[in-house]
Amino acid sequence: MADIGIRKPQKALTARFVETIADPGKYFDGHGLFLRVRPNGAKQWVQRITIRGKRSEIGLGSPPAIPLATARKLALEHRGTAMGGGDPLADRRKAAVVLTFDDAVERYLANKLDEFRNDKHRKQWRSTLDTYANPILGPMRVSEVTMQDVLRVLEPIWQTKTETAKRLRGRIENVLSWAAVAGYRTGDNPARWKGNLAEILPKPSKVTKGSNHPALALGDVPVWWHSLGQRDGMAAQALQFLTLTASRSGEVRGMTWDELNLGRDEGSGARTLATPATTATWTIPASRMKAEREHRVPLTPQAVEILRALPRMADSPYVFFAPRGGMLSDMSISAVMRRMQESEVKAGHEGFIDPRNKRPAVPHGLRSTFRQWAAEQGFPREIAEIALAHFIGSDVERAYQRSDMLERRRAMMTAWAGFLCGHVFSDSNVTMLA
Repeated sequence: MADIGIRKPQKALTARFVETIADPGKYFDGHGLFLRVRPNGAKQWVQRITIRGKRSEIGLGSPPAIPLATARKLALEHRGTAMGGGDPLADRRKAAVVLTFDDAVERYLANKLDEFRNDKHRKQWRSTLDTYANPILGPMRVSEVTMQDVLRVLEPIWQTKTETAKRLRGRIENVLSWAAVAGYRTGDNPARWKGNLAEILPKPSKVTKGSNHPALALGDVPVWWHSLGQRDGMAAQALQFLTLTASRSGEVRGMTWDELNLGRDEGSGARTLATPATTATWTIPASRMKAEREHRVPLTPQAVEILRALPRMADSPYVFFAPRGGMLSDMSISAVMRRMQESEVKAGHEGFIDPRNKRPAVPHGLRSTFRQWAAEQGFPREIAEIALAHFIGSDVERAYQRSDMLERRRAMMTAWAGFLCGHVFSDSNVTMLA
């Protein structure tokens, strides 16, 4: 493996170079920092440094978990410590003696949780590690975690909960990369995918093929909707609203009254939902959207009727609130559909089953049901995709497509609401805005 570059390059590394380089070698950046690329594609930051007259190498973790800017900062800090007579390598070795994986998770999250964009993401991060990783890795010294240990965590759920397992692997990798940078372990990251676990575990895309969220069959929709309308409770009403708007559970559960389009009652001056209802709009801020951009939802008369009938809790901002005023849990909405299915089975019926994977439909699958309906009704693809808050087209196309086609989507959602209620719409009673 030949050294490539010079120890004090005239042109330092770039983030793009670090991301794309695949040729084995050592690529120098300055202050003794270089990127080592192994023949199997694995990458590692290493710093050559003189400590008390002795030349040493310190591993600084691997990209992309440790980006170029972080590696440079660490290299500079180590150099400053060494120039002051300290021993950064000894400090790292001393720290590595007692830290467990469970401790590493706590210390990593203490620094990183604020970077996550919402509470749900923060809870998911900790929950997946607590549920799957910590029972096996938790009590282990972080310096002793091997690839076999990581496999013990991932293999039981890789085939059955692939998306969760894929995210879990990345989170373990990040924790172990932090541990390496902080001096608690050395060597390659055992949770790395490329050139490591990829050689043992099947690709997630191959495993998850056909394992989408179970959706409601179009033929079952009117019966299911009527059955849902017979149920009381805040979670059932939230599920109705979720279905009418084809929204995600988190978007509905986190909805606050100030996100709704409000009008002014001429008689009293009190703020009420917009009248007529056909102009009502729900604006979800970018901070609550998966795509991290603001999303407007046209509200049909049926959706507005649900909102008008809801009680309000004085100290809660949420439209669909939990008994103590907080946000409804995702489980509470899922439980409504689960109880509906159980009632059908108890009555001797098959229930509401996804026709493809033969599993009971779940709330998130309702978005797939809506998408299938929109396609079969001939609504333009881009209108349906915008309704689902999906990215459409290339970056260039999105730059030129400034309109969110709100009124065209309003016509589509009105037809969708009619379909839910068992009405048949045709070109004569639904106007498609060109």
